Amino acid sequence: MNGMDKILVRIRGDAQAEAEHILAQARDQEREIKEQYALQAQREAQAILEMGRRNAARREEQLDSAAHLECRKAVLAAKQEMVDEAFQLALEKLREMPREDYVALLARLAAQASFTGREALIFSPADRKSVGRAVVLAANRRLKGGKLTLSEECRSIEGGFVLSGGAVEVNCGFEAMLRAEREQLTGAVAGVLFPGTGREQKA
Repeated sequence: MNGMDKILVRIRGDAQAEAEHILAQARDQEREIKEQYALQAQREAQAILEMGRRNAARREEQLDSAAHLECRKAVLAAKQEMVDEAFQLALEKLREMPREDYVALLARLAAQASFTGREALIFSPADRKSVGRAVVLAANRRLKGGKLTLSEECRSIEGGFVLSGGAVEVNCGFEAMLRAEREQLTGAVAGVLFPGTGREQKA
């Protein structure tokens, strides 16, 4: 082997060694890059998983809150219905009073509502016929010489009467009276129906 051949062999050997060294470095870099990306992917997957857990917990809280709200609405609606029934029952009980008690109650209401002693009492058609005159007479006795009169007019009311003094009327119909007192009475009625719940129920 002459000198030129030796040089060529040596150059080839050096080139081969350099190529192997470069290839080894490239493999090391490739491994490092893969490890870095694997670590980054693991961190991102963990972050996504953590975010998913937080979103799931938040959604669970939202659903639980919505369910609690719906349950509360249902309970309040049921209480409202029961209070409505209680007031309806009160109206029916007033209408079903014995005639003597009914007349006495209406006469007392008329005497209390009268401001001149000369107003007219307007009843429903049935009450005008059955108790109208008796109520007027009893109310006038309570007023000691009152001059209340029985109106020819009738109104569609569920018990009670309307006291008419010309331009001024006082609605003493049972429905109107219960409606006017409902805000104050509802708390007491709810307290009887639902002891210990406080004044949750509103009319």
